[in-house]
Amino acid sequence: MAEVAVKVPKERRQRDATRAASRNAILDAARRVAVREGARDLSLRGVAAEAGFAPAALYGYFCNKDELLLALAADDLTALARAMRGTGGLVGAGTAALDILRGAETMAAASAALTGAPQENNKVGDAERLFNGRLIAALKALSDASGMPSDSRQSQCDVVLVAAALAGLALLARSGRLEALGFSREEIIARLDARFRGA
Repeated sequence: MAEVAVKVPKERRQRDATRAASRNAILDAARRVAVREGARDLSLRGVAAEAGFAPAALYGYFCNKDELLLALAADDLTALARAMRGTGGLVGAGTAALDILRGAETMAAASAALTGAPQENNKVGDAERLFNGRLIAALKALSDASGMPSDSRQSQCDVVLVAAALAGLALLARSGRLEALGFSREEIIARLDARFRGA
């Protein structure tokens, strides 16, 4: 009896590890397809072909394209939070954020997948829950790195405002509009820092 109890957890760990490795392979393939073809034009069939999976096999990991995009965006949020940690102030955190956001087309593509409304039985899907958790972690990293407190509703609102400004700045920089307007990202980040340091 004890022998069976020992084998089941080991087999389960192996199965979970295999599943996690397959999921990561699918995400890596999806990222390559997104870079090559654009995240908005990503298809599960194209990702399956890139990953070497049968198209139907992807449905064991992601219910649809929206879930896959949310998973990619959640990974981008993790990279964003990691990049902002220990950067020393809003200027460092903002620069690190823009470096990540400049190449993160999945964030914009995933925004269409965020319904904002609970799904059946008032439940938020796992993919959206993961995205939301990673977004909160990225906002906390921005708060910590920039020295902005997050201990009150007002200070949390300030962190969201800074994050929204950085996201908009990334969009302008990515599209070439920031330079067309005659601004550099460094200039705008320094101004953002000056505005919020005095807040």
